[in-house]
Amino acid sequence: MSDAEAVHEGGGDGEVDAALAALVTELGSCIESLRAARDRAEELQEQRAGGADWLTAVRAEEPPLIVERISQALGSLNTVGGRWRRREATALHASGMSINEIARLFGVTRQRASVLVREQADAGEGG
Repeated sequence: MSDAEAVHEGGGDGEVDAALAALVTELGSCIESLRAARDRAEELQEQRAGGADWLTAVRAEEPPLIVERISQALGSLNTVGGRWRRREATALHASGMSINEIARLFGVTRQRASVLVREQADAGEGG
């Protein structure tokens, strides 16, 4: 049974719900990390306004650096968000939404929407 068939029969809802729960958790973590990055960026602005040179200001920064926090957030959201998008697309398709409708909803091409559903179905058949 493909993921799309499992979702349609209710058996795949757990995977979709788990992907959504993981997304909610990761969003919370990223928000906290990005708030800390923003706070540090504001401190950096104050230091620069006070005459500190870049080298001194950045050397005073405790890890993870602003750029590291941003990179980590983008990377984790790309991974977890991508998983959620594939599971959501598959669930919507299994519920009767056309690939064209999914494409419009997600703001992607029809071809990309088709790949999202197919990737998830292929992953389900392989495992």
